[in-house]
Parts: sequence; C-alpha cells; structure tokens
Amino acid sequence: MDFIGDLLAAPFICIGWLIVGALAGTLAHSIMKSEAALIGDIILGLVGAVVGGFLVSLLGLYRPEGGISGVIASLVVATIGAIILIAIGRLLTGKKVV
Repeated sequence: MDFIGDLLAAPFICIGWLIVGALAGTLAHSIMKSEAALIGDIILGLVGAVVGGFLVSLLGLYRPEGGISGVIASLVVATIGAIILIAIGRLLTGKKVV
C-alpha cells in the first residue's frame, strides 16, 4: 500500500484497536468478577492492550499479522494486560486479588 493508502487506513486501524481494547476490558471484568464500574474496566482494557503488547514484545513472542488470527491474538493479549492491571489495582487498594 502506498503512503496515502496507509493514511486512509489509519483511522480504521485505530477504531479496531478501540474495539479490541473494549472487548478485552469487558472480558477482564467478567473473568476477575470485578466490582468496579464496567466503563472503568473497559478503559483498563484499552490500557491493558498496550501493557499486554509491551509484555509480548519483551518476551519475543510471535504475533500473527492481520486476519482473524491477529484479532484473536490481540484480544487475548489485551485481556491478559487488563487482568494484570485489575490485579494491580486491587493490590494497591488492599482488596482481594482473586
């Protein structure tokens, strides 16, 4: 794809990241049986996507590019990142982690 095509695709890629992050936050909310507001956990899902991506890159794990396998891998990584952030939040507030 050329430079102009990349610029036109960028907003759609960002929207995809937001959707995956929101889904990850919702999944983490359910998995951790969070008592916090769902919107807060969705935001943690968005941030968790960044945290999870960072951890995956540190570990040097392979992440498929594009397609449904890439979306599923991104969702799993973002959910793990959100779960980590929820657990850290519980540790800081003195609540039960699990």
